[in-house]
Amino acid sequence: MNEKEYLYWLCRTPSFGAVTIHKLYERYGSFTAIYNIEGTALAAEHMVSREAAEEFDGWKPQLGRMKDEYDSLSERGIRFVSILDEEYPGRLTHIYGNPVGIYVKGRLPEEEMPTVAVIGARNCSSYGFQVARALGASLSREGIQIVSGMARGVDGAGHEGALMAEGSTFAVLGSGVDVCYPRDHFEMYMQIPRQGGVLSEFAPGTRALARNFPMRNRIISGLSDLIVVVEAREKSGSLITAELALEQGKDVYAVPGMVTADLSKGCNQLIRQGAGIVTGPDDILEYFQIKREKKLKLREKNVRGLAKKEKKVYSCLNLQPKFIDQVAEDSGLPLTECMTILLELELAGYVLQPASHYYVTKL
Repeated sequence: MNEKEYLYWLCRTPSFGAVTIHKLYERYGSFTAIYNIEGTALAAEHMVSREAAEEFDGWKPQLGRMKDEYDSLSERGIRFVSILDEEYPGRLTHIYGNPVGIYVKGRLPEEEMPTVAVIGARNCSSYGFQVARALGASLSREGIQIVSGMARGVDGAGHEGALMAEGSTFAVLGSGVDVCYPRDHFEMYMQIPRQGGVLSEFAPGTRALARNFPMRNRIISGLSDLIVVVEAREKSGSLITAELALEQGKDVYAVPGMVTADLSKGCNQLIRQGAGIVTGPDDILEYFQIKREKKLKLREKNVRGLAKKEKKVYSCLNLQPKFIDQVAEDSGLPLTECMTILLELELAGYVLQPASHYYVTKL
């Protein structure tokens, strides 16, 4: 047995979370030493409660089974990346109670690449969905990694945009990495590891329980350099993630919305409290250019491809409003892709939407 196998066993011990495991490791210096300590000794030193100490002792006979489980992960396309490994995300080492181990399908975010979390309401508006998808696509084309939670609504839209742009995107789950939640994102769940990774600190087989999501959210913010909230109600999980990000020293941006819209109240509240304002991808690009003091490297192949499609869509428009279905038909592009390009053109100031789903060129 090696240190990482003992760590795996400890991660699977009931009632033992990341904060407790870090505390034990700081006190005893190795995971092998922790295994060999009696639970009563841990309780006597006030390291854990008596109930947790009993569970700790009761879990020791599971060491062999946990080693077999650990050894079988690779057969299921899963890796267990721990704080003992060099590839453990450096961004996570700076957050309180960082996970001591992460299950990964695919790969982890690149440390040297800028990373943005695109988050927001599950029951978002059509506009919010389009904005999130356009941001995911536009930022991905500029070499920015997209992180989110693969939930319905804004989260899924951010991932979808990144996938459409052939960029890198990472989904942090509130379930095991072998559990697709929600089920209607199964195709996305299968595609993300090919262009990034699916991550979780919860063991394989863990169901998506409500109590898991606040823990999941601290990883989303922890992995990101910047958090963008697209739509959020006054009390929402997205605002909790934004608060966690601020506690972690991260910057938060928000997409402003109508003062009368419930889905915009959370974003408008963040802006009132000092969050940055997102009116288009350029706001995010400018943030990183200032922060990093150099221009981001463009993925030339994708930029050339986008330019052609943008021109194709733009050439279908004039000063007479045209319905989106007609634009898609005239351009020969799929409706969903046409919608994303139109939104990008609108955000960039090339087209206007005088009425819902009708578009004109801007003078």
